[in-house]
Formats: sequence, C-alpha cells, structure tokens
Amino acid sequence: MLYVVKRDGREVKFNSQKISNAIKKASNEIGEKLKESQVLECTQKVINYIECEKKEKISVEEVQNLVEKALVESGYKNIQRAYSSYRKERTRVREIKSDLMKVINKIGIETDRDNANVGNNFSSKLLRIASESNKWHNLYNMPKYLAKAHEIGEVYFHDLDSYNLTINCLHIPTGEILKKGFNTGYGTIKPPKRIETAAELSCILLQSTQNDMFGGQSHPDFDNDMAEFIEPTREEIRKELKSYGIEGEKLESLIEEKLNDRVHQAMQGVVYNLNTMHSRAGSQVPFSSINLGIPNSKDAALVCEVFLQEYCKGLGKGEQPIFPNIIFRVKQGVNREPEDPYYYLYKLACEVASKRMNPTFMNIDADFNKEFYDKGYMPATMGCRTYLMKNINGEPGCKGRGNIAPITINLPRIGIEANNDIDKFFEILQERLVLAKEALLHRYSVLKNLKVKDLPFVAGQGLMKGSENLSSDDSIEPVLKQGTWGIGFIGLAEALIALIGEHHGESQRARELGLRIVSFIRQYTDKLIEETRLNWSCYATPAEGLSGKFIKHDKRIYGIIKGVTDKDYYTNSFHIPVSYSISIKDKIEIEAPYHKLCNAGHISYIEVDDSPSPEVIMDIINYAYKNTNISYIGVNFHIRYCKDCGESLTSNESKCPKCNSRDIQGISRVTGYLSLDERFGPGKYEERIDRRSHTGSYKNNYEII
Repeated sequence: MLYVVKRDGREVKFNSQKISNAIKKASNEIGEKLKESQVLECTQKVINYIECEKKEKISVEEVQNLVEKALVESGYKNIQRAYSSYRKERTRVREIKSDLMKVINKIGIETDRDNANVGNNFSSKLLRIASESNKWHNLYNMPKYLAKAHEIGEVYFHDLDSYNLTINCLHIPTGEILKKGFNTGYGTIKPPKRIETAAELSCILLQSTQNDMFGGQSHPDFDNDMAEFIEPTREEIRKELKSYGIEGEKLESLIEEKLNDRVHQAMQGVVYNLNTMHSRAGSQVPFSSINLGIPNSKDAALVCEVFLQEYCKGLGKGEQPIFPNIIFRVKQGVNREPEDPYYYLYKLACEVASKRMNPTFMNIDADFNKEFYDKGYMPATMGCRTYLMKNINGEPGCKGRGNIAPITINLPRIGIEANNDIDKFFEILQERLVLAKEALLHRYSVLKNLKVKDLPFVAGQGLMKGSENLSSDDSIEPVLKQGTWGIGFIGLAEALIALIGEHHGESQRARELGLRIVSFIRQYTDKLIEETRLNWSCYATPAEGLSGKFIKHDKRIYGIIKGVTDKDYYTNSFHIPVSYSISIKDKIEIEAPYHKLCNAGHISYIEVDDSPSPEVIMDIINYAYKNTNISYIGVNFHIRYCKDCGESLTSNESKCPKCNSRDIQGISRVTGYLSLDERFGPGKYEERIDRRSHTGSYKNNYEII
C-alpha cells in the first residue's frame, strides 16, 4: 500500500484518479482537451515512475514533479506549463496564507502600486497590511473554482480585500443631502446657509462617502447643486451692505462684487480640501470627480466659471491639483456652439484643460446620453469611468447609484487559448462570461449579509438609492438592486493580435472583430438583466495594477508572443495600443462605437505634445462630438513643474528656468485620474513610457485631417 504524505504531515492512501483529474483540468485550461485514453496513459506513466522508486511513502511535491515529467515525455508541453503555473500559484498562496509575516515585511519596506493614489506613509502601510490579510481570507472562503480562476489570471475580482466588507462607488445626491443635512456619526450637520459652507460640506460628503466604500465618488451635478446656496449668500451680503446705508445701483454692484469674491473663496476651498483631506485610514485623498457645464441658471454658471478658474490657478505655488477629476459636459444648444448661451464656459474649460489636463469632456449629444437628458435625467460619469443611467428596479438616472462591484475578463488569454480559431474564441469567452456572472452573484450573496450599520454613512444617511426607510439592522440588499454589476475586459488589442495577427487600429477586419467581441459581452450582460432582475453592464475596465498582473500570468504559461506578451502590460480595455502611431481622427472614429457598448463606463484618450493650445483641445472635442457618437474623452500630455517655485516646464527642460531648481515633479493620467509619476505601478510605468502622441492637423470649423 502506497501512502502520500500531505504538506501538513498527514498520510493518505494514493489515489490515481486525482492525478487524472489534475491532468484533465490543466489540458482544459489551455483548450487542448485530451482523450480519456491519453489521460490514462499519462497517469500510468506516473504510477510506473513511482513503482520504480519502490517507496511506501511519497510526498505531494514528488507526485506533482512526476506528473510534470510524464506530461513532457508524452509531448504535452503546453499542458505541463499550465499545470506548473497553477502549481506555483497555489504554492505562493499557501505560503502567504501560512506566513502572512512575509507579506507584512514586504509592505513595511514599500507600499505596492496597485493604486497610484496611495502613498508610502504609516497609514498607507497599515491599510495595505490589513488589505492583504482580508484578500486571502476572502479567497479561501469562496468556491474553489472561483478562487482558482482569479489566481491563474482568467478573471480578476477587483478589490478582493473589500469583497465581504463594502461596495464600489457612488454618484452622491449632493444637493438633496445638503438641503436636509446629515450626520457623520458624531452629531448632526445642519443644512448650509451660504456658499462657503456648502462648498466645504461638499468635500466632507466625498471624504465620508469614501470611508464607507472602496471606489471613487462624484458630485454628478456640482454647479447646479452649489447654485442653490448662491441666492442665500447674496441676500446675506445685501442685508449687511444695507446696514451700512448703501442703496441703489451701487448696492447691486457691490453685492455682485462681494458675491464673486466669496464664490472664489469657496471654490478655492474645494480644490485645496480635495488635495489635502484624507480618507480610508488617512492613506489617500478621496478619489473625487465633479460633473459640471450644463447650468440651469446664471448662479450655476457662476459656480462653474469660478470653479474652473480656481482649479486653473493650481495649489499654493501653482502646482498641479491631482483632484478632483473634472468632467465638463458638452451639449449643442447649451454650450457647444459660439451662439449658445454658455459657450464661454466651454471655451474656458478648453483653456483650463490645455494647462491642467482637466477637465475631461462628456458628450451629452451621444444618443445614449441624450435619451435620458431629454427625459430630464442628467448623465454623469467619474474618473474611474463609472457610468449608469438605466435601472430595472426603479427610477433611472445616476444620483444615489453607483457600480456595486466589477469583475474583469482576461481577453488576451482567451485569444491565445483559441489558437487562431475565432469560433473557439467565442466559445471560451462564453465560458468566462458565465464564470464572471457566477463570481458576481457569489459576491452578491456575501454582500447582502451586510447591514445598514456596516455602511453607516452612505446607507445610514440615505445617500444610496434603496436605503430609504431601512433601519440600522436591515440588510443592504435593496441597495444592491439599485446599483450596477459590471463585467469588464482588458486587452482587446492583444486578443485581436493573438487571434488574427493585427489589432483594430491596423485593419478593417480587426476593427469589425473587435466590435463583435465587445458586442458579445454587452449582449450577454443585457440578457442577465432579465434573467436576474439586477442591473448588469459591460465595463471598459480602467485597469491600473491589473494591466501588469494578467500579462505576468500569461508570460509564465505561454512565454513571449510578439505583440501580445512581449511587454509588461496589456492595453487598457478597447483602446488602440499606446505605442501605435495613429491619427487623432482615426483613433476617435475607431474607439467611438465602444462607448455605447460599454454602458458601465468608458473613456478614450488623445495623447498630444506638451501644453496644447485651447484651440487644439476644442478642435479635438468638436471633431469627436460633431462627427461620431463618442461620449467621454480626455486629452493627455505630460505635465512637469518645479516643486520649489511651481513654474511649469516643458519635457526638454531638466531644471527650472525661473529658480534653477532640479527638483521637478511629473504628472500623468493613469486610468482616468491624474497621478504623480513616481506613484505609477510597474505595468503602468512601462505603459506611460510607451505612449506616443497621436497625429493630426486642423482646418477651419474644427475639422481634423
């Protein structure tokens, strides 16, 4: 009788069926399904190896070594690589689980770079230590097949450390909350009576909300919400001036002058607060987004104008503000054309973007936005791309709603596994979509056990739709039904190269196949809505740390494949590869159709050289919005400034022309938000180096050629 010695010292009877099962699973993973006779032949080789050694006991590791030997000798090298890769991954997980001290030691030296907003201070490290511990807790308490899919890089569970604790992100119903007041846990905050207080409390809302969630937060209609507090401020100023005996035209003139000063002070406070106040155990400033640009009144237009002006000024020395991410909404008849009443705001937004890389721009005339705008629901988005408007379980719109949890599919892996067979690709993609659905439904089953008191601010104070009339001990399940469940993807470009040898920027054939792939995902999520009565959507994942994680898995299994695994990152969602030379016009036209398909969130970036002019920014946006159905666009370039005096520098300057300092700070955009260059993770660091400016020249009437 042969006994196998387990890793914990236990001895169990040898079972050859376990070897057969392991070989089958490894072969299925890479799409090389073996016949039963082939599996049995391999298993018998392992048995023969063991018999030759004439042992009564053999360790698990020795058995696994012999399985790899049998696979190689049988000519199944790809299966051996898959088996070996998963074996190594499981070994790594066991080591972390059994000895978390190793991870703690690593974090103590350097905080990871999965999140470019996290620093390297005490709070950041402490949060990461707790985070790592809960990741493995969650991984080992979910069904094994789901954990395995995450571990080997088929799919990715975002924010695994928060899997059992909270949900993703929220479009805060800012105006409604400010009007009724709120409680952060230590007492009631009364509704503000003046613009300065409203602006300050808007920052507290972002900070307090982020402490309850793992993703970002937005003010979905900032200028209109803040405008509610302009008239009370105006009346306060009027009362004060009248007490000094001032009347008539002079009174009205002074009122508006003082009002303007106070609005400037309030908006400066927003910019300063969102770059200094910390959340999540003090580890990072809030991932904040502010939507504006479609004012309903002159007071709202004033808020919009002043906020853009204050953001453009920068911080104390003129340094680049990292937050908030600003989304300026563009609409024909409102601000897009010179004859529109708020065209001057659009023009100002382009001026600010040419200096600060913010705002990004959202096209309200895209048909999927206009549909809701015409019904009275204002579309909004976030720097992390979260977008939602439809709602199978209630009123549409984004206020009080967000993405509950996303999952991302590794498209390049499927492209490699399909081995140039397009039908096979869609067969595997279908399997991964089912897996993604099951993973998110499992997460749903875990999250519904949370109570309102577990999300004391966002649920307890009624910020989230579905939390109305719930008590402290009620389940948050009604909230889970109002938000969206996003199935995302990464690396469409590499998947296409693996399948047909070229990406969607290189040929019409690839372009059509790319749209077919993402349409397949969208059609699946649409079907799930009716099947489950939950809000499912297709997500253009803003992969940050993930851009480098998936490709590491695939390199280990498949080696270096030209155009696919021959770098340190996969291309973001549906984007054209950053190193590919393409015109602005072509990039816009190729990526535009994906915005409608990716109804959980999307963005397209245009890379330009240092400090483009406001006219160039407007040319790009106008071309896109007048000629395509594209929605959300950011114009990227590299910002550099002197840390000593705040002077802006070009990419060619190694020292400050004003004070001669060589202490230079670089700023780039990473997955929607701006970040300090040194905080980029390894994959995104390499991607940023590879970025190339898109080409294009301009004619009159904003026509790009």
